[in-house]
Amino acid sequence: MQRLPEPELMDDALQARAYAAADFSASDQALVDAVLERLATVWPQEPGRPERMVDLGCGPGNISFRLAQACPEATVLGLDGAAAMLELADQRRQNDPDPWRGLRFQLACLPLTPGALENLPGPWRPPFTTLVSNSLLHHLHDPQVLWRSVQQLGAPGALVVVRDLRRPRDQESLEALVVRHAADAPAVLRRDYALSLRAAFRADEVAAQLLAAGLQELTVRELGDRYLEVVGRLA
Repeated sequence: MQRLPEPELMDDALQARAYAAADFSASDQALVDAVLERLATVWPQEPGRPERMVDLGCGPGNISFRLAQACPEATVLGLDGAAAMLELADQRRQNDPDPWRGLRFQLACLPLTPGALENLPGPWRPPFTTLVSNSLLHHLHDPQVLWRSVQQLGAPGALVVVRDLRRPRDQESLEALVVRHAADAPAVLRRDYALSLRAAFRADEVAAQLLAAGLQELTVRELGDRYLEVVGRLA
């Protein structure tokens, strides 16, 4: 099955609300757990070192909020280019701001233009020591946008954890995944899930992307029946 790119931004209000209301808690927590597990070994020489985290393509903030809750001493910046998504994230933060003092959201498209983050307080500006992305890569028409952004925003030795869908081998496999994982979802999410699977990359394609970007220190592997994961430390 050839890749068929989808729109880069999820900026429709109905789409944003449906995505925010969906239950992605299991996969969201699995990603955060993977970040926390690796953080325990990334900086063993500075175990109490505060993290400066960025969530690339944060959407309504699912991962950002979980990171901020799990790492209360860290600063967490959620970046997304879809205003409808960030509006939902900011509403949640403003409804109960005290637990989220270390969390900020910023409307910005990748690649960032020069000075795009200059209006933010210092702790929420690059370079970041942890870079996380969930389900952004398949939205990008040019995948190098993500990998160049990782290099642009990451501190030396920064932890990188990227998870995304991976493209099934054929239409029959795609339809089976939609039935298996989204049968009870609203119609808009079933549609978007099928489009996202078709727009996703295979693990071998991502490996080639990393090689072309000069990010040989990052490794890619398949997870379960539909995901891939890229993990490593920047040189």
